[in-house]
Amino acid sequence: MNNNLIYSINGPVVTVKNANDFHMLEMVYVGNARLMGEVIGISEKETIIQVYESTTGLYPAEPVIPTGEPVSLLLGPGMMSNIFDGIERPLQTIANKNGIFVPIGGNVPILDADKIWDIQVKVKVGDQVKFGDIFALTQETSLIQHRMMIPKDKEGTIVFVVNNGKYRINDIIVSVKDINGVVHDLSMVQKWPIKTPRPSKKRLPLFEPLISGQRIIDTMFPIAKGGTAAVPGGFGTGKTMMQHQFAKWCDADIIVYVGCGERGNEMTQVLEEFTSLVDPKSHRPLTDRTILIANTSNMPVAAREASIYTGITMAEYYRDMGYHVAIMADSTSRWAEALREISGRLEEMPAEEGFPAYLPSRISQFYERAGYVENINGTKGSISIIGAVSPQGADFSEPVTQNTKRFVRCFWALDKQLAYVRHYAAINWNISYSEYVPELTNWFNKKIDVRFLQFRQKIMTLLAEENKLLEIVKLIGSDVLPDDQKLIIEIGKVIRVGFLQQSVFEKNDTYVPLMKQFRMMEVIVYLHREAKDYIQTGKALSLLINTGLFDKVSRMKYDVNNVELNKFDDYFSIIDKTISSIL
Repeated sequence: MNNNLIYSINGPVVTVKNANDFHMLEMVYVGNARLMGEVIGISEKETIIQVYESTTGLYPAEPVIPTGEPVSLLLGPGMMSNIFDGIERPLQTIANKNGIFVPIGGNVPILDADKIWDIQVKVKVGDQVKFGDIFALTQETSLIQHRMMIPKDKEGTIVFVVNNGKYRINDIIVSVKDINGVVHDLSMVQKWPIKTPRPSKKRLPLFEPLISGQRIIDTMFPIAKGGTAAVPGGFGTGKTMMQHQFAKWCDADIIVYVGCGERGNEMTQVLEEFTSLVDPKSHRPLTDRTILIANTSNMPVAAREASIYTGITMAEYYRDMGYHVAIMADSTSRWAEALREISGRLEEMPAEEGFPAYLPSRISQFYERAGYVENINGTKGSISIIGAVSPQGADFSEPVTQNTKRFVRCFWALDKQLAYVRHYAAINWNISYSEYVPELTNWFNKKIDVRFLQFRQKIMTLLAEENKLLEIVKLIGSDVLPDDQKLIIEIGKVIRVGFLQQSVFEKNDTYVPLMKQFRMMEVIVYLHREAKDYIQTGKALSLLINTGLFDKVSRMKYDVNNVELNKFDDYFSIIDKTISSIL
């Protein structure tokens, strides 16, 4: 007889009195509906459980059933192209079976147990295998080969293998005898606790950029493969749009998109767009390399907290296969709000703005699971985390933004003024930064040009000088400025409009390869140098402005496509001829 009965219910928090057979972070089934929950507190008198589903209709004295296992994910073929909720329930399967609303306690299979997979076995009888070794392969999608790995604590000698052929995910593929003589039958799937990082052999230095094709990111504030970035911005500044572009164009092998606590209509838009997008590189559906986790703002608050861990655990699983994974978390502020709500119901002592005192440690635990690593099986993979932050009133001094800033090395601050004038991406170049530039210097020098970072520094300097001059212009107007300072304002406009601003609807501008970004900077720096020399001859800057040269250079992003980069050479000739004509 089960003596573990519900004593009290407070939203997603359930207590059980005088129980002694639970352990911390254990998964439990709560109530007659068998709602999924997790033990988050144990004392001599009571056990506290957070429930990942709606507790509406739950009564005291209903049973709580321990499982003896932590909250874990089922990992295996079929995750790619799928849409899950925060606790890995397949939403498409639920919709087909139960309609548009997710039922509580629904016992829906996570992965399709009837689907046939074409398996190629990579081991033979007598082979010694250890944790992480790849024992079989299958083509999960047209873009992703799924590499099945030996689970933890199942190491030993292969004593049975199937022939290559077609099997279901729960069919036995190999059997392993461990050192104690116990035989473990392995299928295509395994489980892993969501709050336990998957181990790696060695963390590697970050040396290669994660290229997005967005100029203000790749050139001005680059992120490394295996790096972390925060995208803070108020309502309507383009956080989701920017993450869409990043997911579509970045050179990661796999995208994990976590919609954490966002509005339902926004998540619907994400799901519809992602399922209709075509991967620009392979011309296959983008979903062939994407996992979507949808946890809308009206879903149970505890599941919102779990969704972040669900996404990062899936990312680590594919990283261990040797893939480069980018995870988009939209938004970590909603996740932090879930922590605050549960903390309040637990009557914990609040810290700044009501958030729990452990908010910084939770944020750091999440971002620390990024990295470029050598996996235990000898492959190399990476996880890059791009976390959106939604500070209330666009106040970057609030706790989530400030604590996130402590643990990430890229800060892409979105500006509502830029967003309102349709400047995409609306990243404020005056307060954003990237700490990855020193590590990426060798890569840029070898792969692009040794002048790449020199031009970047020159453009950053010009933008900083322009920002100071614009403050003066606001006070006393531009007429009092000398021509050399007016030139900085004109060049700053070329940089802002012609380089930093990008159009997602223009085929030559929605994605820009790094070499084109370099050639654009080269033209802008050359224009500044030649115009500066022209002014030093005593001629008026207004004559040069009236030629339309600055506007022509601003339009080069549209006029030169991504392949015919030799056309940039024409701009040097145009600059020389235009200046010569007015000397």
